Amino acid sequence: MQFIFTQAAGTRLRRALLIATAVLAAGFATAALAEKADRDKPIFFNGDTAGADFGTKGGELVGNVVVTQGTLTIHADRIVFHQNPDNTLSATAYGNPVSFREKRDGSDEFNEGYAQRVVYDGRKRFVELFDRALLKRTGDEIRSNYISYNAETDVFKAEGRPDTTPPRGNDAPLGPRVRGVFQPQAKDSKESKDTKSSPSPNAPLPLKPDAKLNEQPK
Repeated sequence: MQFIFTQAAGTRLRRALLIATAVLAAGFATAALAEKADRDKPIFFNGDTAGADFGTKGGELVGNVVVTQGTLTIHADRIVFHQNPDNTLSATAYGNPVSFREKRDGSDEFNEGYAQRVVYDGRKRFVELFDRALLKRTGDEIRSNYISYNAETDVFKAEGRPDTTPPRGNDAPLGPRVRGVFQPQAKDSKESKDTKSSPSPNAPLPLKPDAKLNEQPK
């Protein structure tokens, strides 16, 4: 079962004209705005069963659920979602686990998240991951029973919380601990020879925590 939500034709035309005017005025479209344009994309959703309200533009899907908007993709067992007035998506997803993926602004990198429950607020571009949560990007990883991430500021927060669900298979319980790893940042060979040279503007940035991570238990 599959549906598609789109804006009215007049709204799309007005938005297209506004975007075209802005691009001509600036002379180019900056890459930093590319993923923020997700909100101008239609919301696609499908599942084994679905109930949708075309008045409120929301619904609930159950069974092999996939919801996408632009570069944003959520896979889950069940999702309750709605389209906000600004066309962004807000959703609460449940699964074992839920998977979340969204492209970073001005980068070819993706943020990926996994948890038993994910709450996404498209208006604030803010995501929360609950229970056996994992947030990762190109080798950098954070694990905890609670992680929040702000795509606008590129800042995450992780909290050690007791396990609320038993671990799967041979997985060890996380417990009230936060674990993570940051990979070494790539260095330009010329930069290593010339300490006066400025860093490459395209060098990938690691996730920035807003709270000190606990040390890995010995």
